[in-house]
Amino acid sequence: MDAKILLITQARLGSSRLPGKVLKKIGEKSLIQIHLERLKKCKNVSEIIVATTIKEEDNIIFDKAIEYGVSCTRGSELDVLDRYYQAARVKNADWIVRVTSDCPLIDPDLVDKVISFVIENDKDYGANILIENYPDGQDIEVFKFSTLETAWSKAELLSEREHVTLFIRNNSDINGGDIFTAINYNCEEDYSKIRMTVDEESDFELVKVLINELGIEKSWIDYTHFIMSNNLTFLNENIIRNEGLLKSLKNDK
Repeated sequence: MDAKILLITQARLGSSRLPGKVLKKIGEKSLIQIHLERLKKCKNVSEIIVATTIKEEDNIIFDKAIEYGVSCTRGSELDVLDRYYQAARVKNADWIVRVTSDCPLIDPDLVDKVISFVIENDKDYGANILIENYPDGQDIEVFKFSTLETAWSKAELLSEREHVTLFIRNNSDINGGDIFTAINYNCEEDYSKIRMTVDEESDFELVKVLINELGIEKSWIDYTHFIMSNNLTFLNENIIRNEGLLKSLKNDK
């Protein structure tokens, strides 16, 4: 692709539910290292950046990103929208891909497919989460830099500053808005009850099983089928999807 496509993954140590989770290790590798190694296999991505905070405790995130061979930028802990915008602005990117570092098993082939789909349809924003049929932990969002810039300049709610694309989704035509055009990358089956993200200790235990049994090279559907065929959903099925977002929305009121 001729366009400059910048993938930004956000990472910090200060998780309230599982502090330091991205540095937890399975075997010899940390979750963020596994995450980045998988993302490096993306064919449609021009550059990967880890966007962390300016807090001293996140110095290690910066150091580890460099160690793992990717760039790292630093910004606000809570205004993550600004953190993304400042990271993207200096790179002159045409398109931004957003993922999060608590998704160690993010599928690079799926990332490439979502990127191609959104760009070919020339939408301001596209994702595989507008209809949540993919497993939690395979969340991929793609949007124009101009879309990010508009959100950055107009978003006012704390929830919209903390959750990078909330303003975009709230104001997209797929949700009745009139600022942005949007499209969903659909999944034929409903795997929304499957979790391979890491928010809590039980999530980590499940991902550990997946990696110990299957390694770190499999596709999202391979991991999903393994969870289903071995009835492993009991490990973390009680965790609410997007719990952090729901908490932020409650705090807006």
